[in-house]
Amino acid sequence: MSQPRAPDGARPWRTAVEEALYGPSGFYLRPEGPAGHFRTSVHASSLFASAVARLLCRVDGALGRPGELGFVDMGAGRGELVSGVLAALPSDVAARTRAYAVDIADRPSGLDHRVEWLAEPPKGFTGMLFANEWLDNVPVDVVEVDAAGVARLVLVRPDGSERLGEAVGGEAAQWLERWWPLGAEEGLRAEVGLPRDLAWAGAVASVERGLAVAVDYAHLAGARPPFGTLTGFREGRETAPVPDGSCDITAHVALDACALPGARLLPQRDALRALGVTGGRPPLSLATTDPTAYVRALTGAGEAAELTAPGGLGDFGWLVEPVGVPNPLAE
Repeated sequence: MSQPRAPDGARPWRTAVEEALYGPSGFYLRPEGPAGHFRTSVHASSLFASAVARLLCRVDGALGRPGELGFVDMGAGRGELVSGVLAALPSDVAARTRAYAVDIADRPSGLDHRVEWLAEPPKGFTGMLFANEWLDNVPVDVVEVDAAGVARLVLVRPDGSERLGEAVGGEAAQWLERWWPLGAEEGLRAEVGLPRDLAWAGAVASVERGLAVAVDYAHLAGARPPFGTLTGFREGRETAPVPDGSCDITAHVALDACALPGARLLPQRDALRALGVTGGRPPLSLATTDPTAYVRALTGAGEAAELTAPGGLGDFGWLVEPVGVPNPLAE
């Protein structure tokens, strides 16, 4: 569905976002990194990395504790997650873990020397690939239903203004029919998730045995947002998506479309609770016997509550894909 830039500068959202985020002056190549503009579960609390470390230990057990255990942080930002996971692993597991951070940005200074910095995941490794808020930044085309009830490609100009382009056809139309049928009402919009399906399938294919996990803003069939989810973020605040490199541009992920056979989809609150993250308050008696421990436990409870909160991070979707092992987050 790609189109060249029109005389008025308009082009498909997918093309515009690709350049705005990952081009020579792209948003994701800025020195401050993603953490300078939005807060993920990784930045919210070290409890998240600890839970991922516990999941990696489960994968290690399912694999029979191999001599080398791979951990891939997909879309690593500045390596915050992979660093936290290495720090949280038991020493015996950490000694066998080969850690990779995958990102298009340059390796950040000061990153743990044990972490290998790559532009794409290693092929055929044994262990776990973890993609936290990666798929939502895989650019997708946006479509909108016109006055005649026809779904058309939405084109965007450099200033963020839009107009409609050609009618949607081919694989994109087939994807919409299967995963996000729009109907004929004028103004209905969707994001065509096919590039994300393919990106995720490629990431899972890099795992020879183990587990692949995608965590993201998500929606499922039967509850797709009628006007899409495309938006921008700058300096911690949501903003209009303008594809000029000044802001992050993202859209929620149709995780059910990405899922391969044998996968499990569940909300983050359920996944983290299964990994020991709860928001329970410590007993008040601890405040008397050990005030420092009480304050520390109370802080942890607050962070756990944020990670699992309905209407917030707890609503994120987890797509858990086992590869040649039982699902360590099975029901």
